Amino acid sequence: MPLRMIRVGFGLCAAVLASLPAGLALAANQPVSIELNRLDEQGQSCRASFVITNPGPEAYTGYKLDLVVFDKGGTIMKRLAADVAPLRSDKETVKIFDIPDTPCGGIGSILVNDVLDCRAGDKPAADCAAAIAVSSKLAVKLLK
Repeated sequence: MPLRMIRVGFGLCAAVLASLPAGLALAANQPVSIELNRLDEQGQSCRASFVITNPGPEAYTGYKLDLVVFDKGGTIMKRLAADVAPLRSDKETVKIFDIPDTPCGGIGSILVNDVLDCRAGDKPAADCAAAIAVSSKLAVKLLK
C-alpha cells in the first residue's frame, strides 16, 4: 500500500487539540515543581526538606539534582548531588537530606544547577532541567 502525504492545516490541529479531554494536551508539558519547604539544624549540618510534585503521567526512576548552596553574600558554600528518585506520576513527595558541615543560618540561596540523572524506566527522559519549576517557603531562595 503506498504511503500518502496528508497536509494538515493549523485550524485542523487546533480543532483536534481542543477536542481532547481537559489537561491531556498539557500533561506532557507540566513541570516537576521543587519547593524548599524547611531547613533544620542537624548538628554541624543543615537538614533540607523539599516538597517535589510530579503532576505529569511520567514516573521517574532516576532524578538526581545538582545543587549549589550560596551564603548570604552570594559566595558558594557547598555543591552536592541530591538523589530524589523515585518520583511517581501525579504525586507529591517529601524528600529530606543533609547539607554536611553547613549551618542553616548561613545559607542565603540554593541553586538547582542541573539535573544530573533523569530517567523514566530505563530510558533517559528529555531535558529535565528545563522542565522544572522552583519555589521556596523560606527567606532562603531556591533558584533555577
